[in-house]
Amino acid sequence: MSIKAIIFDVDGTLADTEDGHRQSFNKAFAENGLDWNWDVALYDKLLKVTGGKERIRYFVEDFLSGFTKPVDYDEFVKHLHAVKTAHYTAMLRDGLIPLRPGIKQLIREAHAAGITLAIATTTTPENVSALLEVGLGKDWADYFSANGCGDIVPAKKPAPDIYNWVLNELKLASRDCIALEDSNNGLRSAQAAGIKTYITVNPYTCKQDFTGAAGVFDDLSDLPGFYRTTGLPLPK
Repeated sequence: MSIKAIIFDVDGTLADTEDGHRQSFNKAFAENGLDWNWDVALYDKLLKVTGGKERIRYFVEDFLSGFTKPVDYDEFVKHLHAVKTAHYTAMLRDGLIPLRPGIKQLIREAHAAGITLAIATTTTPENVSALLEVGLGKDWADYFSANGCGDIVPAKKPAPDIYNWVLNELKLASRDCIALEDSNNGLRSAQAAGIKTYITVNPYTCKQDFTGAAGVFDDLSDLPGFYRTTGLPLPK
């Protein structure tokens, strides 16, 4: 059966964004008078939780036993995350986080071949827009028929909700689609929605368990090889 759609994760899949996120969190903490510092080893542990606000909560609950929560804790978390997002989108606009090898070519060639493209991510709409406007141009949204991001669904990956939302928007069956992910959480999310999933690893996810993935790649620098593995039509 021919593939009708590719659904893309964003962070770690379209670009190596995770260290940009980590640095931006640390800037937000410092700006708000917090002595928190997420180094690479700690951030690797925190990445087991998807969603920025959820990651802050996880850090407070599991790593800060002596921290006294502010009275309006929800607003505290939202504010920290908003400051972090501002720093992160500034990095994106400055071109400091380019798309990964093969991604721009894949999006353009698949779109030209009539394959439907969509996004399924936990990152914010602002982050998606800032990344893809630099990577693909101001008309980036024209490539995608559905943009599932941020808090569109309450349950984040590894729950399948964001993929189910995208499938509903596309009006396609899961068997007609493939997903491109970079993490175990993402793989579990897409698989739970019944979607065949391919992985491109990055330094934060390369040692994770990808049992059940249809294929695992370092990146998409060998795009013809990816086309052959997935059954996507090779460009003429």
